[in-house]
Amino acid sequence: MSKYFDELPKDFLAVATPGAGKTTFALSVASELLGRRQIDRVIVVAPTDHLKTQWAEAADRAGIPLDPSFSAGKGRTSGDFVGVAVTYAGVAVNPLAMRIRTERFKTLVILDEVHHAGDALSWGEGVREAFEPAARRLCLTGTPFRSDVNPIPFVSYVEGEDGIPRSAADYAYGYADALADHVVRPVLFLAYSGAMSWRTRAGDEIEARLGEPLTKDLVNQALRTALDPKGSWIPSVLAAADKRLSEVRRHVPDAGGLVIATDQESARAYAKTLRAITGEAATVVLSDDPTSSKKISQFSADDSRWMVAVRMVSEGVDVPRLAVGVWATTTSTPLFFAQAVGRFVRARTRGEVASVFLPSVPNLLGFASELELQRDHVLGKKIRDEDDIFAAEDQLMAQANASESASDDLEGSFEAIGSEASFDHALFDGAQFGHEGEVKVGSEEEMDFLGIPGLLEPDQMRELLHKRQNDRMRQTRSSREATRAAAAEAQARTAAAADDLADVATHEQLAVLRRELNGLVGAWYHRTGQPHGVTHAALRRECGGPAAAVANADQLRKRIDRVRAWASGQTG
Repeated sequence: MSKYFDELPKDFLAVATPGAGKTTFALSVASELLGRRQIDRVIVVAPTDHLKTQWAEAADRAGIPLDPSFSAGKGRTSGDFVGVAVTYAGVAVNPLAMRIRTERFKTLVILDEVHHAGDALSWGEGVREAFEPAARRLCLTGTPFRSDVNPIPFVSYVEGEDGIPRSAADYAYGYADALADHVVRPVLFLAYSGAMSWRTRAGDEIEARLGEPLTKDLVNQALRTALDPKGSWIPSVLAAADKRLSEVRRHVPDAGGLVIATDQESARAYAKTLRAITGEAATVVLSDDPTSSKKISQFSADDSRWMVAVRMVSEGVDVPRLAVGVWATTTSTPLFFAQAVGRFVRARTRGEVASVFLPSVPNLLGFASELELQRDHVLGKKIRDEDDIFAAEDQLMAQANASESASDDLEGSFEAIGSEASFDHALFDGAQFGHEGEVKVGSEEEMDFLGIPGLLEPDQMRELLHKRQNDRMRQTRSSREATRAAAAEAQARTAAAADDLADVATHEQLAVLRRELNGLVGAWYHRTGQPHGVTHAALRRECGGPAAAVANADQLRKRIDRVRAWASGQTG
């Protein structure tokens, strides 16, 4: 506020992290300017109908009544209103009518999430034409600008050392700043991996682990397999997220959760799964449902557990009680990630912690480790990968909000067969915390993270995560030493009996080897929690041969040696 009124510029760009209070800042500026009679009217431009209504409600509480139902074709509005709230698309329909309205009075124009003025050429041109005569313009954004060749109206650009013009914010307030000021919550990211299997169009069956190094196509197909409502991965992660929500609600009774789905079909399936887990119906928000805005408002005001949405609850939508999120969408752009995670960071009570469940996908984990990556809007330079991403953003929105699955175009290329979830690791403040090896869903190791209290200061969170990881590492070392001792003892017994086996009947030799193998597999289970059948199957894949019951002596010995190698930490 002080910076703005010290300078009183005609144009002002404020870049602030989601949850930092951009709406409050803008309405405070508007109220002060109205009080000083430096403006007579206010026009708010927002990306969506829901957001323009949200702006009107917030403005009304600030004593600035705005008409959210205004349209250029309507022309006039009630004298009770000080201004109007419109969308970028609405401005583009008739920018001349908006220009006439703007220049009739001393008008303050608030351009919320101003990067949307670059979504389409007609939007940018419409905004420039409509609001060029405004007395003052206040541009707001909480999202990194896209790289483009088209300038965003009313944003200043300066030439960088490389000769490329970049946007210049008049005021920037990043996530780190807001976290230090206790304006936003810290975010605990919980990453889940797991075994995936699917069938390609050629009929080949592929098995891969989510979270392991894969090609881009395999990552995409593994992610789609994980998010398939008919598999085991997404129900397991939803159940884990609900456990986390229950823990948070012990300290924050009205805390809510949000599942971000890829398409409407998946959203409805996830809601059905949540009902089976919780016994309570989830609120489903779909953009083509005329009651969507009402549903969001109701969910924001009540204390129900879960809401499932298809991208709609992302940029700018204010539901302060959201504390737990599940990323269940194939959309994985930096723009959408920043928007979506921003729904969980708004602080109400000091010590609240947001928890977001993610698939172990490289780019998502990268975004999570750099929660607030600030970028300037770059002109005249194409950054290929990002341009491809952002150019598809509007198409992804249209696909996601369609009544049919957004993945229909890929249904012919692969078919999900099955999936299993396992806890991978946690990310907090850019650091990774986890346990060695695969962590089963529902295990004590997973509960080390799901059971973290819902009210913790950031330094308390870091200290607790380090302590739990160190405690678990000590337990793991003790278990490893016990396993190695057991393996050494078994090896000694085998060596002592080796000479005797030469004089023993074949069936008795095989029985001895099977008992030894089963004992080692049992020891491996106690160390890792991996089921006996899974371990036997892994040994067969690595060493070859049939099931242990019909394997020959050489095959059994190879498996025994392999288990011992695992226990000693050898991988060759």
